[in-house]
Amino acid sequence: MQTKARLSLKKGKERPILQGHFWIYSGAIAKQSGEDGDLVEVLDASGQKLGLAFLNLGHSIAAHMIAFGEISLEESLRASLKRAKLLREKWFDPKVTNSYRLVNAEGDGIPGLIVDCYANVLVLQISHPGIEKIRDLIVSLLVESFSPAAIFEKSTSFLRKKEGLKEVRQHLYGAQISESEILENNLRFSVDFVEGQKTGFFLDQREMRLQVKQLSENKRVLNCFSYTGGFSIAALAGGASHVDSVEVSKKCGPIIDRNITLNALDPSQHRFIESDVFDFLPKCDWNYDLVILDPPAFVKKRSDVDVAFRAYKDMNQFAMSKVRSGTLLLTCSCSYHVGEELFQNILFRAALGAKRSVQIVGRHRLAQDHPISIFHPETSYLKSFLLFVSD
Repeated sequence: MQTKARLSLKKGKERPILQGHFWIYSGAIAKQSGEDGDLVEVLDASGQKLGLAFLNLGHSIAAHMIAFGEISLEESLRASLKRAKLLREKWFDPKVTNSYRLVNAEGDGIPGLIVDCYANVLVLQISHPGIEKIRDLIVSLLVESFSPAAIFEKSTSFLRKKEGLKEVRQHLYGAQISESEILENNLRFSVDFVEGQKTGFFLDQREMRLQVKQLSENKRVLNCFSYTGGFSIAALAGGASHVDSVEVSKKCGPIIDRNITLNALDPSQHRFIESDVFDFLPKCDWNYDLVILDPPAFVKKRSDVDVAFRAYKDMNQFAMSKVRSGTLLLTCSCSYHVGEELFQNILFRAALGAKRSVQIVGRHRLAQDHPISIFHPETSYLKSFLLFVSD
């Protein structure tokens, strides 16, 4: 892909790029040519080439680096995919876990692109107009590098809507497969990557599901915002005496039942409760030893942080005030604009309001297939605290 468009930085604004950061803010730009989504050469104030970027006009982040130095776009993409493959091969034995995030946007050097692997099917999520323009190139490189049975695009994220792009669901390569049975830490799950949330499964909570499995023996477990029951299956496989899964979507119940069957677990030890969690909690009997609060993002943009603060605080304070003494509470936030320090402060205020003793006994275990570039730490979004609540 050739480009004649250029983006010139103001004097002194090249340092983040030289340090491997992917974002170019509008205030750093002296002048630029090209249209939204175009590939541009990035130059410092003296005219020295710094690399290539995709324009993102009309936003505070006005461009995203896709290649640094003199390397071409295709060479950069190929190198990023090679590194991504190497990392996953070091962490995952396909006989134990055959599903993982293959490309984690900036974390793997390709802003605006998510690629999740479900057994032998790849699911793309594109959130940048520039990446959309090179979709065919990306598909060809994925086929070349990974030989998948199929590639499906499910570009439906709020980031895409923010860019003014329409939702896309389409088969891009191979057989028209709409669901798959996957393996995660020797547990089996049915994944519908066409109709399911995100790309079909929340792969980023893999390590926390493993921890729940390790904590659940002989425990009564409450899994709120259960979706298709990832934490519930982990708890049952870990020997939980009973698990309640609370989810507002009725269609998730049969999927959890299917996952229970796939793992030869006892269905009598599980109950699906179709309810909004905020309606369920006041009616709950709180007869649990382990409670999991893993809600969807309460904040999609920075201006929503105050509303999210109250929502996280109220939910956690209510749970802390009601659980039995000695209960473990695993509470999570996937809201990008609520950082770990802020989330801990929210939990501090919730504990004060609940008038309970609350101790941190564990923190989020990063899923290794969701790497964060040391040069671009802003992409960290998921955080969890394992709390011990007592009188």
